[in-house]
Amino acid sequence: MVALSDEDALIQRSIEGDHAAFAQLVERYAGAVFNLAYRMLGNAQEAEDASQEIFLKVYANLARFDRERKFSTWLLSIGSNYCIDRLRRRRFAWLTLDDTVLTIPNPGKGPEHSAIEREERDAVQRALLRLPPAYREVAVLRYWHDLSYEEIVQALGLPESTIKTRLHRARRMLADALRSEGVVQEEMPLQE
Repeated sequence: MVALSDEDALIQRSIEGDHAAFAQLVERYAGAVFNLAYRMLGNAQEAEDASQEIFLKVYANLARFDRERKFSTWLLSIGSNYCIDRLRRRRFAWLTLDDTVLTIPNPGKGPEHSAIEREERDAVQRALLRLPPAYREVAVLRYWHDLSYEEIVQALGLPESTIKTRLHRARRMLADALRSEGVVQEEMPLQE
């Protein structure tokens, strides 16, 4: 008999109706799901609502989870698809940034440095929100969740060539947007 990993055991117990086990899975992945939703949707409150909906979808579909896949990849694919659907339902294209996301300042840096970092982070978020949803989706999965190309292919069900093309275009669009905002002055390299 093969011993189940801690995560596999939590999944199995959740499928069997153990709500405490599912709560542990939620606790384990809440940050990653919120981060994905926030990067995709651009608003903290909407990301919080989306995170709850994503976990409801995960719970409802847990029995169909393919144990050969990585759970986090499957979870983030559900999250990504949910966010794309939510973006499609929107009637407007742009959102303002929600400043309620808290960051812990580095005590070794002065307020001027912190302000510059915050401005740069906000500029990156604005640039990310200007990307078409398909490009934003792959950029968030690759750069914020550090998924490999293979994991993105599994999560989105797209050919690797499509993923690479979208990432290349997303990097180009992000570089152009950051240049136009004055965040970067020279040509940014487009390689990873």
